[in-house]
Amino acid sequence: MARYLVGIDNGSQSSKVTVFDALGTVVASGRCPLRPYDTPVPGVVEHPGDDLWESIGAASRAAMAAFDERGLDRTSIAGVGLCTIRFCRALLRADGSLASPVLSWMDSRVSRPYEHTDEAVARVTTSSGYITHRLTGRFVDTSANHQGQWPIDAAAWRWLPQGDEFASFGIRRDQLAQLVDPGELLGHVTTSAAATTGLPEGLPVVATANDKAVEALGSGLSEPTTLLISLGTYITSMTLGSSSRPSASGFWSNFASVPGEYLYESGGIRRGMWTISWFRDLLGPACAAEASARGQSLEELLGLEAEYVPAGSNGLLTVLDWLAPDDAPHRRGSILGFDGRQGRGHVYRSLLEAIALTMKQRADLMAGELGIAFERVLISGGGSDSPLLAQIISDTFGLPVRRPATTDGAGLGAAICAAVALEVHPSFAAAQAAMVTVRDEFVPDPARHELYGRLGEVHAAITSATDPLYARLSVAAESCDLLTADPGQALTFSARTSPEDGQDLPER
Repeated sequence: MARYLVGIDNGSQSSKVTVFDALGTVVASGRCPLRPYDTPVPGVVEHPGDDLWESIGAASRAAMAAFDERGLDRTSIAGVGLCTIRFCRALLRADGSLASPVLSWMDSRVSRPYEHTDEAVARVTTSSGYITHRLTGRFVDTSANHQGQWPIDAAAWRWLPQGDEFASFGIRRDQLAQLVDPGELLGHVTTSAAATTGLPEGLPVVATANDKAVEALGSGLSEPTTLLISLGTYITSMTLGSSSRPSASGFWSNFASVPGEYLYESGGIRRGMWTISWFRDLLGPACAAEASARGQSLEELLGLEAEYVPAGSNGLLTVLDWLAPDDAPHRRGSILGFDGRQGRGHVYRSLLEAIALTMKQRADLMAGELGIAFERVLISGGGSDSPLLAQIISDTFGLPVRRPATTDGAGLGAAICAAVALEVHPSFAAAQAAMVTVRDEFVPDPARHELYGRLGEVHAAITSATDPLYARLSVAAESCDLLTADPGQALTFSARTSPEDGQDLPER
């Protein structure tokens, strides 16, 4: 009998549940968007109600319905791998229910030690620890989803021993979950969880890691000379290592999905692919109608126009600081170089080139500190659907770029962890080799690579020139209130939020 594996991918914008076969082919899937964040005061960014669990339940029911429609038997599902958003904090009562909404990774409180101000809180855990309890009824969690303010020993993958260092995190030992490693059993789907998700009761639930590490596993990252660029809401680049490097300055160390391995992660781009969506939506319904009349999506239309724009976008250079970094809060995004020749295709291509140029700078810092040279690039996430972006990245890095067959690397990575735990495949390496396939490969053009090398030097220097101007602009903006067409009408704000910064967006 065929054995199927379920991957739960609870991301920043939606929950996706996918059923794979033993070769990594998608058999059925479901998706449910997350609700807008609650941001009642600055610094507080919470998932409303029980949104994480409810979205996973809805996505899972949709996936199981699609599985049934294919005439497949749910008893042939071997198990489920659980992957959730990293850097979140969930405060639970003794029975495992939420004592307060789950804190997003953007909430300022998750960057500080825990403060025990509510006596109803019996457990302090991650998003994966909370969902594990909802699925299995057990207070167990993966060791590899504890980055930031957790008393974790990064070398041992276990809690620190009791002492001053442990106490500095503000969490009592009895409030923490039991830890297991990726590819180990968390528990089994309970009767109530089966009713919510449609997953078979008693189905094994397997630990994975944090969402970026699981995405890396499911995208085929397997050696330190390969760079993976994750093209999502937050864009970052990653490679593998054998030890934690806490003193590094050009990257930071994260747990990998294979026990004992580490993921080295460069600096990234906040509001990365979000900026592409922003520009698409900015063009309005007329452009969308134009694309529809041609039988295309607006992204396809823009991509086609941008393909006919020469490399360098006729002198347009974009700096993707649509969300200012913490160390330069005055900074803003820039598009420089307009001279009347450019249209929407030029702007679109310039945004894509900015992604490639920025990530080349970030990856070079990481490679230099590690003393390695990357030989190839993998791309994953929603942005990897763009063949133009894939080619621009290849030309910028001067390296071949491969796209996996599935853009849901985290879902497939979760299924790979389940495959190892349930002996569908004998090891992580064997499971990854069997289940991850390459869709296509892009090779660099020497002339464009040389051009992007020269443009990259200019691009890297832009912020040093614009920072003083933006600092002055920030002071000027603070000296006056936000003015509207009607001075007596204040801006109203919707509950809709940007998925990566939690800030309210003004209604127009």
